[in-house]
Amino acid sequence: MARALELAREAAAAGDVPVGAVLTDADGTVLGEGRNLREVTHDPTAHAEVVALRRAAAARGSWNLEGCTLTVTLEPCVMCAGAVLQAHVSRLVFGAWDDKAGAAGSVYDLVRDRRLPVRAEVVTGVRGDEASALLRAFFDARR
Repeated sequence: MARALELAREAAAAGDVPVGAVLTDADGTVLGEGRNLREVTHDPTAHAEVVALRRAAAARGSWNLEGCTLTVTLEPCVMCAGAVLQAHVSRLVFGAWDDKAGAAGSVYDLVRDRRLPVRAEVVTGVRGDEASALLRAFFDARR
């Protein structure tokens, strides 16, 4: 989570919502990391999670990231939760809850939906106060 928070700070410095993500394999080796790049790339899908998943899949040489853990500073949205499931990520760890668009337990619980053929274990609240503070500071500065 420490590295994901660093990436979130980088995103904020670049004018994007401060979200960072790191994907590790079962041994803890970092396969991919990302930060929000929507403003930089003008790509609506360039969320931190998607960036990290793309980089990890490229590093692994496979879209299948079973056995891996995605650690992200903010609860994933529906798009990112869907990407986690499509990549077969085994565990999702996040810091701050997203009470407006979260899809891992707050608004929706897509990643643990029993109707779907793939699910992920979810661990919440890891350094959540720090992640929430970054988001609050970012949005307060823009109001």
